Amino acid sequence: MLQWLHRALSRKLTNMMNLLDSLPEIPANRPILIAGPTASGKSALAMEIARRHGGVIVNADASQVFDCWRVITARPSVSEEMQVAHHLYGHVGWDTPYSAGHWLREVTPLLQSKLPGERVIIVGGTGLYFMALTKGLADIPEIPQDVRTLGDAMSAQAMARELDMRTADKIDMQNRARLQRAWEVLKATGRGLAEWQANTPPPVLPFKQAAALVVEADKDWLEARINRRFDDMLDQGALAEVEAMLEHYDPGLPAFRAIGVPELVAHLRGEMTLDQARAQVRINTRRFAKRQRTWFRSKMSAWHKMVLTA
Repeated sequence: MLQWLHRALSRKLTNMMNLLDSLPEIPANRPILIAGPTASGKSALAMEIARRHGGVIVNADASQVFDCWRVITARPSVSEEMQVAHHLYGHVGWDTPYSAGHWLREVTPLLQSKLPGERVIIVGGTGLYFMALTKGLADIPEIPQDVRTLGDAMSAQAMARELDMRTADKIDMQNRARLQRAWEVLKATGRGLAEWQANTPPPVLPFKQAAALVVEADKDWLEARINRRFDDMLDQGALAEVEAMLEHYDPGLPAFRAIGVPELVAHLRGEMTLDQARAQVRINTRRFAKRQRTWFRSKMSAWHKMVLTA
């Protein structure tokens, strides 16, 4: 067992959680994958592993790729990035299209070109990125901008009505981004997303070649942490960060779908008070974390579970 990791968690996370489950043996040359819901402490765990045993940290969170956000998406701090090498954080422009396919193309050379003994630690909450990495990703053509623009203007209900049944049965129809992606693929290619996925090439990193950990945080502890975290973000400058991007705000762009951004935009436009924005962010974050936990339990049943509680 990784006794060093048990000790590190005990010291680093004493006031946050207790580790209830044992951890597997992890060979030094094996990449580590750490998935978990928002605010669960997975980034702190990745940092602790990297500090004590070396390695580089690679982002697997769809909102943390954008260069306009650090505070509002809880990206690693400048200090943390100076302590340990971080990759695929804040490297994409706010108006640049970015998908699981883009991420997979960028993470592949990081895995293939790592130095001997340099552990790769991939951490984040975007389950689709991990599935693309360990199960493969269909080689779907780029979606034309006119199709994406049309999708941005459509309601979720209208897109759902046009979606093929095979795809509708496979995706989370309550997730606007997933629904629109599926609709765009069908509209642009004439083939449903499920059909494309049925012809998926081999994965870049087969599941058995990685140490795959998924954090299962206690619900009450996680909700309390979510409630505190947005206040911390405000103290660290989240409002100023969003205000700096206010003139570019476009709810149809992925960069502006990060939780906290629409709510603070509404506050800055005088549409709600800061307290109302705070309350809405907490609600939306709890809902998002619930969807993440459900998705991880459904799609990552074979991953090693780390049950964390207060």
